[in-house]
Amino acid sequence: VQLQASGGGLVQAGDSLRLSCVASGRTFSKYAAGWFRQAPGKEREFVAAISRSGGNTVIADSVKGRFTISRDNAKNTVYLQMNGLNVEDTAVYYCAADRNAILITAVTEATLYDYWGQGTQVTVSS
Repeated sequence: VQLQASGGGLVQAGDSLRLSCVASGRTFSKYAAGWFRQAPGKEREFVAAISRSGGNTVIADSVKGRFTISRDNAKNTVYLQMNGLNVEDTAVYYCAADRNAILITAVTEATLYDYWGQGTQVTVSS
């Protein structure tokens, strides 16, 4: 499966963005999906994950209450809604897909993902 992330940009603190990740090549409902981010000089960080059906989600503590993850399998797309952005959210955001996850699992471990998108830059100014 190929993943194409989009929706990043330059925003001000307090603004919102919605990232999209479109999958092509396979039936997307067979894959768990997730979002990760990497800021300059820092390690990649888990942000959010969603199960194949969308019934289960996991949100990182650092963004809980501000970010939500969702998916539309009919559109082969997973979304990351980001509200109340702050400077610490500045990073390249990557979407990922896991072909081996069971139906109800939201996968938080990056090493379990098989496919990665190219990343989309989110920059938050103060």
